[in-house]
Amino acid sequence: MRRPVAILLALIGVGLLASTALYYSKYKKSEANVVQMTTESQETQLRYGQAINEIAAIQDSLNTIVLGDDEARMISGGAQGEVPLPATSREQAMARIAELKAGIERTKERVTELDAKLKHSNIRVGGLQRMVENLKKSVGEKETMIAQLTTQVDSLETRVAGLTTEVEDKSQQIVVKEQEITDKNRELATVYYTMGTKKDLIHSNVVVAKGGVFGIGKTVEPSGHVNESAFTPLNTDVETVIHIPAKEAQILSAQPQTSYNLVKTGEETLELRIIDPKEFRKVRHLVILTS
Repeated sequence: MRRPVAILLALIGVGLLASTALYYSKYKKSEANVVQMTTESQETQLRYGQAINEIAAIQDSLNTIVLGDDEARMISGGAQGEVPLPATSREQAMARIAELKAGIERTKERVTELDAKLKHSNIRVGGLQRMVENLKKSVGEKETMIAQLTTQVDSLETRVAGLTTEVEDKSQQIVVKEQEITDKNRELATVYYTMGTKKDLIHSNVVVAKGGVFGIGKTVEPSGHVNESAFTPLNTDVETVIHIPAKEAQILSAQPQTSYNLVKTGEETLELRIIDPKEFRKVRHLVILTS
């Protein structure tokens, strides 16, 4: 009886030892799993925190990609958008847009890298994904804004080119008009004069002799026929004196006597001095008889 009992007890002891060993092994494995899970959790928390920090940094970067009032006015061309951009402002606007584009491209790269990291790390947090999607949306909005600004600047440049052409045309028209006015004023201010002896003036058909008896006592007066080659132009806005190389002279044309003076300046020289050009040039042709 003792021997079987001893064997039974031995078997029970072995069984207990085996169970203990098995449970101990399972305990150690569970403990290792807990440590591994704790480490993975900490790593996940670390990656989560890094992702949050990266998202915050990207959002800050996006927030800096804004257009202030000064830039907006510069690009739009004024408070009411009616004043075209001068060349220097267009260059500044395009430089500013280039800076914004570069900033957006850098941000897009960071968002793409962050998205790839999250997928590679197998972090499946809905909140993070929504934040990344919001970042992508913000980048898209910024790109749309830049595209609109670029289009606006291009439109303004086209307007400037059109206005430049219009200004040049207007300037040319003004030059032509001013020349026309100058020519007209010169024409209005110009009188035509001729001088000579009775014989010379009759020969050139400037004057005719009338009256008298048998050729005696005839008087001379303008013929009314203008021979342009016999007259000299005088712009009374510029010149108001006509030099007469004669001892005596007589004005045969109908200029008002109050508009000029005949002044003796030497033994055989006279001057006709115009004192009221406006009145004097009411009669366009001046005939001076010398002797």
